[in-house]
Amino acid sequence: MVVGEIAEQRDVVIIGGGPGGYNAAIHAAKQGSHVTLIEKGILGGICLNEGCIPSKLFATSAQKQSEVAGMSNFGIQMGETSFDLGQLQSYRNKVVGNLRKGVESLCKANKVEIIEGHASFLSEDRIGVDHGHQFDVYHFNHAVIATGGRPFMPNEITADEKRILTGHSLYRLEEVPDHLLIYGSDYIALEAAMAFRQFGASVSLVLEDEKSDYGYDSSINRELKRVLKKQKVKVYSGASLISLGVDGDKVNGKFRQKGEEVQIEATHAFISVGIEPNVSDLGVDRLRMEMENGFIATDAGMRTSIKNIYAIGDVTTGPALAVKAIKQAEVVAKTIEGTPAEFDPTFIPTVAHTIPPIASVGMTEQEALEKGLNVRVGQFGYGGNGYATIHGKREGFIKLIIQEDTDVVLGFHAFGAGAVELISTGTVALEMAARDEDLSFPHYPHPSYNESITMVETEVKRTQEANVK
Repeated sequence: MVVGEIAEQRDVVIIGGGPGGYNAAIHAAKQGSHVTLIEKGILGGICLNEGCIPSKLFATSAQKQSEVAGMSNFGIQMGETSFDLGQLQSYRNKVVGNLRKGVESLCKANKVEIIEGHASFLSEDRIGVDHGHQFDVYHFNHAVIATGGRPFMPNEITADEKRILTGHSLYRLEEVPDHLLIYGSDYIALEAAMAFRQFGASVSLVLEDEKSDYGYDSSINRELKRVLKKQKVKVYSGASLISLGVDGDKVNGKFRQKGEEVQIEATHAFISVGIEPNVSDLGVDRLRMEMENGFIATDAGMRTSIKNIYAIGDVTTGPALAVKAIKQAEVVAKTIEGTPAEFDPTFIPTVAHTIPPIASVGMTEQEALEKGLNVRVGQFGYGGNGYATIHGKREGFIKLIIQEDTDVVLGFHAFGAGAVELISTGTVALEMAARDEDLSFPHYPHPSYNESITMVETEVKRTQEANVK
């Protein structure tokens, strides 16, 4: 290893080339900073290469397969169909490759310098980059930590990425598992359960620890229970993991549920119970940077305890979502520029590309009641929506949580076709502190899933009038 004798000067150094990192780099470069982006792996990070994009591609494939049986209603006659996972993997590689080239082009167009290597802090204004054959030192005015996270493995379980899988390996399988055991209750676990069940695998879904639902509004939790049963996904709720191991071509899982031991034998297991931040080899301990439960502590401007070093994405507290990292990247760039900006995680939407999809933002009905708020609730099912009926997608609903005293919308929840797009309306409404009439006033196209929002308002008023009577 050759150590550089002279530290090169940079305005902004960003460690990590995922959605947070490359967005921060592009924003900062557009503002005139000389930006260096350091990535030890592949540009695009876990989201583009292993997580968000591959998982949604699999979910889309499963969704399309679920629609084949109904094609005859539209006069489209389908012969016998089959599923080729190898072909799906080929398409995955093509999609990921094209998107990665797009990120590279954006960085190049904005004159972002990209360096491949492992970075670690040497001091509060210097960083070293190990390229394997040489070691370079950079002096920076500002640094951004965007190194993401890795799957958390409970009870010292080791993921061999062949039988015991994480999100890094699940979507690289070349064959559909005969029996997939999934341990977790987050949106990632739900997407995997429904996708691989559609592909033909037997699926057992174990909700970790004491959980008996999926963390959504009670109405969605009830529908999920019904849908999973309909899809023949075996669910074990409120189960704690005792052990999980590989025996030849089998995976043996042992759990404790309601005081009794439950054993599940499968061909593969997928673990999705959270992430750990990638901070252990960055040298932040050398800087005595303030931490919060293993994550890097930041203020609203994404500054760490060291004023010229920032942190964004999965290394910070809060949900491990790309939307969080992207918004934090924008805040960091503005903060560096000197423009007042703050990150507010209050109304981050949660989306699951399940069959049917789920989207939620703001308070659930239970959360509002636990806070002692006086609320009224409106819900409208897709059975009364013409567009949903045309598409054969009558399974779903929209639900609003509204504060009785002020008419302000506190929560927006959608279950069914179009939910992923509908949630943007809900998110904007909550950000603007909209009242229920603000959602019912606009002209929504007819027929569309969107017009169900107006029908939810009608149901709310009916409930209110009934309560008055």
